[in-house]
Amino acid sequence: MADAGARFADTVTIVTGSSRGIGLAIAARLVAEGGRVVLTGRRREPLEAAAAQLGPAATAVAGAADDPVHRAEVFAHVARTHGRLDHLVNNTGINPVYGPLASVDVAAARKILEVNVVAALEWSRDAVAAGLTRSIVNIASVAGVGASPGIGMYGVSKAALINLTAQLAFELAPGIRVNAVAPAVIKTAFARALYEGHEAEVSAAYPLARLGEPDDVAGPVAFLLSADAAWVTGQTLAIDGGAGIRPLM
Repeated sequence: MADAGARFADTVTIVTGSSRGIGLAIAARLVAEGGRVVLTGRRREPLEAAAAQLGPAATAVAGAADDPVHRAEVFAHVARTHGRLDHLVNNTGINPVYGPLASVDVAAARKILEVNVVAALEWSRDAVAAGLTRSIVNIASVAGVGASPGIGMYGVSKAALINLTAQLAFELAPGIRVNAVAPAVIKTAFARALYEGHEAEVSAAYPLARLGEPDDVAGPVAFLLSADAAWVTGQTLAIDGGAGIRPLM
């Protein structure tokens, strides 16, 4: 069994959307366990600050997740700096609109699918072409496994990402494992509108009586990437504080 304290020694992982929140927590966890990470994100300054926070094991390449030029820059950087690629975490996600699906602007709906689903496919295909050797984890959402009023299009995109996970797992086996996680509300800037000003009320809906923290996602992602999950592929793990539990009576 591998040393749990160094499960990612001598490995390189790309983590998209990792200047803050869940992506940064995942990158920090991988570095803490001996790995090297390449961070991506749209805004250069916070991304470089995140890399500096993680130390010499982290480097950063800024750009938009759905920009093919940016992806090419990232994979060129990986080849030049590390000469190998072991893991990919597709964390980038957007939700620029709120409200019922009947009123969602079609252009916004297309953009959500482009970033949350199509870009994840393209990152995955490019990673495989670049020599990815071990595993991919996609960051989905519990919004993708049921109705999600107010953020319906986001939920649709995450449902597609969950299915994409299964499709890629089937097609890339046996050499590469592909899994996903589906967090509920995590206390990040991205999700602030879902809990700010009424956190106690939102937390009361969870059997574990609190909202999630980015580290609550980082640990399960690290497990799925690691050799500890060597016989796990095509799965989506709910990280929801027990919200998915349905009383029988």
